[in-house]
Amino acid sequence: MKILAIDDQKLVLIPLENRLKELGYEVYTETDGNKGIELFDKIQPDLVIVDINMPSLPGIEVVKYIKIEKKSDIPIMVLSGNTDKQMIIDGFELGIEDYMKKPLSLTEVCARVKRLIGVPEVQGESKDYTGEVLIQERCVGVVIPCYNEEERLLSDEFTDYIHKHTGYHLCFVNDGSKDKTLEVLHSIREGREDFITVYDCEKNGGKAEAVRQGMLHMLKQEDLDYIGFLDADLSTDLSDFDDLVSTIENSEYKIVSGSRISRMGANITKESARKIISQTINFIIRKILSMDFQDTQCGAKIFSRDVIEISFRDKFVSKWIFDVEIFRRVTLHYGLKKAKQILCEQPLKRWIHADGSKLSMKDSFKIIFQLGQIAWYYNIKRKPGKNVSTPIKASSVSA
Repeated sequence: MKILAIDDQKLVLIPLENRLKELGYEVYTETDGNKGIELFDKIQPDLVIVDINMPSLPGIEVVKYIKIEKKSDIPIMVLSGNTDKQMIIDGFELGIEDYMKKPLSLTEVCARVKRLIGVPEVQGESKDYTGEVLIQERCVGVVIPCYNEEERLLSDEFTDYIHKHTGYHLCFVNDGSKDKTLEVLHSIREGREDFITVYDCEKNGGKAEAVRQGMLHMLKQEDLDYIGFLDADLSTDLSDFDDLVSTIENSEYKIVSGSRISRMGANITKESARKIISQTINFIIRKILSMDFQDTQCGAKIFSRDVIEISFRDKFVSKWIFDVEIFRRVTLHYGLKKAKQILCEQPLKRWIHADGSKLSMKDSFKIIFQLGQIAWYYNIKRKPGKNVSTPIKASSVSA
């Protein structure tokens, strides 16, 4: 039995294709609606699964082609995040057999497929799946800067998460590590090349530059709806990061930043001395930004695509507190009033200070000096009409 799946997001198609093939179906996939129609005519599938929201050719046009122009009775299942009632009604009036709303489980999709076209005569090897795999409505890129993380990199947590949550692509940036971090990253990527990228910066440029290079690299992947960054030690875990994604997905915000605010029901731990320094730094930051941010420096943030160039195109002045520069750049671009509307600070459920942090107490005092540099650079040097852009240096990429 042949199944044709058409969706503009490859990260959605890959797990769907793999699971259906495991059940014994012959599966063909296409990310372009027009090419999907060509493939339909060529293979004459027993079932078509199509997304509604595709940029090249909307899925509803694919349905019209099959049902009206070709007058075909081949069953069609719509798999889409579009919950518009009229769109659903139009689909059924055109003759579709099923309409599935993302997010939903891969197991449910397979059950619906079996109900429509039956089970293949030659079935694949039976597998016992632990945990449910969800097909998400959106696709997310996550940049993870790594410097000498050979001993601390929690590889199982990363790989387990992308196995259970479709729509995530992880980009590990090796920031010129002197240990075996790059080897560890390549071992994590092996067999997961569609979901993990290793971006190799040959020279150590600091976290700010590693994140910047990774964000601009991931921006080249057009099927990603949102792109963010996360610390390699997972002091903020991936579940909390997904909560940030849910917020930006269901709001008008363009940047959602995690916040390590201590509150009832949250597990937030900091060393007492670090906490005092942090509060002092945050007070200065609020004065620079003219915003009531409680915590700009949490290493978990998610961005919509249209603010990434604004935030990351130019090199940062600071090696560590580039987060402040991001918010300052957004404020300069949109104005303070608009910036306050598109920036969101979201408290985390969990944040644990990890042993072996690269930032020492001595470094914390250096940050105060760097804040002075940032205030001078963006408040005085970067006045309207002054061009102070810094050219981007290329780094080698391991794809």
